[in-house]
Amino acid sequence: MQTTQLKEEICKALDSKKALDVTCVALEGLTTIADWFVIASGRSTTQVKALAENLEEIMEKQYGVTVLRTDGRSGGKWVVLDYGSVIVHIFEEETRKTYSLEQLWGDGSNVARFEGDAE
Repeated sequence: MQTTQLKEEICKALDSKKALDVTCVALEGLTTIADWFVIASGRSTTQVKALAENLEEIMEKQYGVTVLRTDGRSGGKWVVLDYGSVIVHIFEEETRKTYSLEQLWGDGSNVARFEGDAE
């Protein structure tokens, strides 16, 4: 699966499970760690963990894409899922405000909020 499609399917999966404020940050040319960050929030640590588990399940079952590494699942305040060219950060709302990755890695022109499917 190509990087852009991977990013879009990740966003759709998060959005379908009611993740809050799903945002994409283009990293190409800024770092070699990934081409994209997908950042989303959950209302509680329980929702953060559920979003991460659901995303892994959808990506593997529907697309055959396996997460390379994960971190933070036990605490649930910030779970990271590494899909190679796309790194997913799922935060508890207050933790997201604290770290503010969109501002750290973005200048505005490379940050876009995922709007979901227009129906």
